[in-house]
Amino acid sequence: MSTQHRANTNPVRIHADHAAQKRLGDWTTARAFEVCARHAQVVIDLRSPQIPDGEIQLNLDLDHTTLTLLVADGALIDHPGLTWTGRGKVKQTYHDPAGTGRRIQLTGQIRHGEVRVQLSAITSRAYLADARRTHAEGSTPTVHDPARGA
Repeated sequence: MSTQHRANTNPVRIHADHAAQKRLGDWTTARAFEVCARHAQVVIDLRSPQIPDGEIQLNLDLDHTTLTLLVADGALIDHPGLTWTGRGKVKQTYHDPAGTGRRIQLTGQIRHGEVRVQLSAITSRAYLADARRTHAEGSTPTVHDPARGA
C-alpha cells in the first residue's frame, strides 16, 4: 500500500472552547477523530477522497456545541453509542433510506448539543473564498466537493 493512500491510525483531535473550528476540503487522511468542544461551533468535512475506504469513527465530548458533519451522498450515520444529557439530537438535512455509502460511527457524550449532517458546504465563508480564488486562477473549487480534485 502506498504512503499516499495509507490511513492515519492516530485519531485526529479537534478542540474548540468558545470558538469556531472548521476543517474543510482535503484536510486529512484519518478515519478516527476525537472532538472535544465547549460552547463552540465545529464543522468537519468527511467527503474527501483522500480518506481511505472503511468506517469513520468520531468520539465526541460536546457541551453546548453544534457539530456539523459534511458527508458524501448515501452516508449512513450510526449513533446508538452517543449518550445525551439535556436537549439535543442528530439532525440530517437529507434522507437516504438505503444508506449505501460510507458508515460514520458516532460515540461519546453530548450535553445540550446537536450534530447536523449535511451534504454541502455551499453556505460557508470557506466555500465562497475557495470559489473566488479558483475563479481568479481558472481552476475548480474543492470545498464544495473534494472528490472533484483541485
